[in-house]
Amino acid sequence: MRRIGLYPGSFDPVTNGHVDVIRRAVRLFDELVVAVGRNSLKEPIFTVEERIAHLREVCAGLPTVRVTSFAGLLAEEVRELGAVAVVRGLRAVSDFEWEFQMALMNRELSATCETIFLMPSPEYSFVSSTIIKDIARLHGDISAFVPAPVGRALAERFARS
Repeated sequence: MRRIGLYPGSFDPVTNGHVDVIRRAVRLFDELVVAVGRNSLKEPIFTVEERIAHLREVCAGLPTVRVTSFAGLLAEEVRELGAVAVVRGLRAVSDFEWEFQMALMNRELSATCETIFLMPSPEYSFVSSTIIKDIARLHGDISAFVPAPVGRALAERFARS
């Protein structure tokens, strides 16, 4: 039986922290599905299609990674994929409370929905998509925090008029 892991997120934008979690999670599963969540309540910088393209580009060297999107309940996506676990990154203790609640709710919705928490490498423990967008919006240097293609896309998005 193939062991499928699911790493869901908004990935708006994809950061080096996300890539770090992907590179470590891929060693735990036969296939890792990285899924961009479609959430109509959020106003993202990049479309779902752009985020999928960014992820595919940065995961090109990882043959067991499949990039897709999903809408609806995460527990249902786990069931449809036949995933053995959901992968979540935790940067700080403050992330844990929310992620812990979500993991318990997902398990309540689907008894087989396990969650694995991965801590980022120390150099990415403070990196968040929200902070990256703020720095990029103000034309700061984000090259240490995002893959090069994502940095270029952010620079174009926030180019001075």
